[in-house]
Amino acid sequence: MPSRPASWFSLNYKSCAVKAFKRIMTEILLTRAKPEQADALTQIALAAKSHWGYPERWMEVWKPQLTFTPEYFEENESWIAEIDQTPVAFYTLLDRDGNAWIENLWVSPEQMGKGLGKRLFLHALERSRKRGFQTLQLEADPNAVGFYEKMGMKQIGERISEMEGQPRLLPVLELRL
Repeated sequence: MPSRPASWFSLNYKSCAVKAFKRIMTEILLTRAKPEQADALTQIALAAKSHWGYPERWMEVWKPQLTFTPEYFEENESWIAEIDQTPVAFYTLLDRDGNAWIENLWVSPEQMGKGLGKRLFLHALERSRKRGFQTLQLEADPNAVGFYEKMGMKQIGERISEMEGQPRLLPVLELRL
C-alpha cells in the first residue's frame, strides 16, 4: 500500500467533518414559531437554563419568565429550529427602542455545541438587517457571554438583578449591523 503524507489524513478528516456538519445543518429547518408550540418551547428554555447548573430554587424563580403562552408567539417574531419536525431551539426578535433585540435564544441541551445557536444567531442578524435595524442587542446569561462574543457582540453595559440577596450582573451586549 502506498504511503500517504500525514497531511492527507488531516485534510481527509477535516473534509469529512465539514461534510457531516453541512449535512446536519441542512437537515435543520428554520420556521416561524406557532402558538401551539408554546409548551414545547417552554420545555426547551427551561432545560437550557437548567443545563448551566443553577440551583433548583433559582429555577423556580425563573420558571414564570421561561414559560411561554401561545399569545407570546402570536405577538412576537419567533423562529424555531426543527429536526425531524421536532423543535430543538428557538429565538425571539423584538424591536426595543429602535434596536433589534434578541429576547430569547435557547437550544436544547442535547443539541448544544452543534452549531444550532450560531445558525439561529446568524438568522436573527439577517432578519434584523431585513427589518432595517442598525443595531442588535441582548441581555445575556453570564454563561452565554463567550458565545455572543464569538458572534462579534461587545458588552455595552449591564443590568443588576438580585438572587437570594446577592447581586447578579447580566451583561448587555450589542452588535452594529
